Amino acid sequence: MAHATLESVAKTIRERSTDSRKRYEDRIQAMRDMGPPRPHLSCGNLAHAYAACGMDEKAKLVEDEKLANIGIVSAYNDMLSAHQPYHKILDEVREIILNAGGVAQMAGGVPAMCDGVTQGQPGMELSLFSRDVIAMATGIALSHNVFNGGLLFGICDKIVPGLLMGALSFGHMPFIFVPAGPMPTGISNGEKAEVRAKFAKGEVGRKELLESESRAYHSPGTCTFYGTANTNQMMLEMMGLQLPGSSFFNPGDPARPLLNKAAAEQILTLARADTPIGLGDMVTEKSIINAIVGLLATGGSTNHTIHILASAAAAGYHVTWQDFAELSAVVPLLARVYPNGIADVNAFHRAGGTPYIIGQLLDGGLLFGDIHTILGQGLAPFAEMPAAEGDTLRFARADASGDDSILRPLDNPFQATGGLQLLEGPLGCGVIKISAVKPEHHVIEAPAIVFDSQDDMLAAYKAGELERDFIAVIRHQGPRAIGMPELHKLTPSLGVLQDKGFQVALVTDGRMSGASGKVPAAIHISPEAAMGGAIGKVRTGDLMRLDAPAGRLEVLMDAAEFAAREVAPGPETPDTIGRDLFAGFRAQVGTADTGGSVIPYL
Repeated sequence: MAHATLESVAKTIRERSTDSRKRYEDRIQAMRDMGPPRPHLSCGNLAHAYAACGMDEKAKLVEDEKLANIGIVSAYNDMLSAHQPYHKILDEVREIILNAGGVAQMAGGVPAMCDGVTQGQPGMELSLFSRDVIAMATGIALSHNVFNGGLLFGICDKIVPGLLMGALSFGHMPFIFVPAGPMPTGISNGEKAEVRAKFAKGEVGRKELLESESRAYHSPGTCTFYGTANTNQMMLEMMGLQLPGSSFFNPGDPARPLLNKAAAEQILTLARADTPIGLGDMVTEKSIINAIVGLLATGGSTNHTIHILASAAAAGYHVTWQDFAELSAVVPLLARVYPNGIADVNAFHRAGGTPYIIGQLLDGGLLFGDIHTILGQGLAPFAEMPAAEGDTLRFARADASGDDSILRPLDNPFQATGGLQLLEGPLGCGVIKISAVKPEHHVIEAPAIVFDSQDDMLAAYKAGELERDFIAVIRHQGPRAIGMPELHKLTPSLGVLQDKGFQVALVTDGRMSGASGKVPAAIHISPEAAMGGAIGKVRTGDLMRLDAPAGRLEVLMDAAEFAAREVAPGPETPDTIGRDLFAGFRAQVGTADTGGSVIPYL
């Protein structure tokens, strides 16, 4: 029996989404009613589709129009460490599917940018928009209509939400996500943070910082901190769209090829069913709530307060930040993973990982267990962790945490709530993650200092102008203005000021993502300044109050006087590094609190 709050939120989402979900279900049913896709294609269509296949594959596809043909959509490129292993995995799974009596084709590639490379650079302004480009590219890859199911190769920030959104347009078919795993642990997160702080203070130079960063990010595999990429992986397990416990085995671990094999064989099983359960049947209000609960229980990336909204909309569901807030009030924090703790995802995995969290939440009624998953009906198998035993996988439930400094049971959480709070007030609405913020910093009252870019704030910091209590207001960072880049280039400097004893906070219509840490940050303020949002009315010297426990963000001045102010215009932004290509996206993008998408789902 699910907790009453989960049931209430699910009911609210269903009722709010009645018309839009029906439209979605009608679309996928129309595709399902067409039957197997290939009989509808002409001989010329089919000849083009099979032209590059091997002789065995061609023979199978020609002889049996009902034979399962699996489309692979991959975000492989060898600049992203997380996605570099996919080059090898592609050949492995194609051979496995062929040997199992099916055929697999590389349907298409999708772009995959690295936020770690573009952080603080002009290219970061394309990051959020890349999600919708990936969704569209996935749709193009699958538009040939020759497939019965799909494997999705993607891990990082906007890539998983984009793949999910695109695949949901083909929700009559089953899909399985295939991870590649995190890189082995490099230097400790504490050591990395210390060097960054020293660099912010001017105590070490660029050479020492680069050496430190290169020891942290050092090999193929996902970055090991618990940012958006690794939160993606956790949530896919919570939704039953990725094999249990498969997310955090390193690329070279003996279990990895066995998990790839299991995923390839399972998609064949799903695709061969007389009436396949499609992705659209798996992504329901209950599985979406499971993803939100996982986000809250593990202190995951705030980016998902945007991505979950957009992904849910792709399945016909209207989810709001109020839904997050109601769930956060009853979901305890069960994990401490950097930047919300010291441990990285490898230590999280060894301590029990996502299967342990799922087991605890299921036992406490804080997940919906009665959902369709890639393994069938029910989430219970996802509370089991796999292990390699020779050439086979053994799954076993982890009922005890391997390290209670990283993972805690439901009856002894790190904190009683998920730590994600909806903020409201005269600026509109926004969100704050306080799972890593000490209680003495949950309420900040201080004068505003207003900036129009993160570079402006860093210049003021370097000039010694920020040695005081203040709330940094960084506006014109939203999707409509410049694509909503992440601003955690500011984290070291704000952290240094906080360590000096100053009361500091950040308020922005931009993003902070999985790097949201010890400094309170009110982010995703909507409506943004470029859309006439009141954040553009704040002036340097205005007294502000950020009260996270109360969910309030206030400007402490006469309301009528504040309302009468004009919104300050934003700076001119040069259209370089590809930004000119996205002028149309900026003109039509939705607000952060509706998912920040250019696709008109709802």
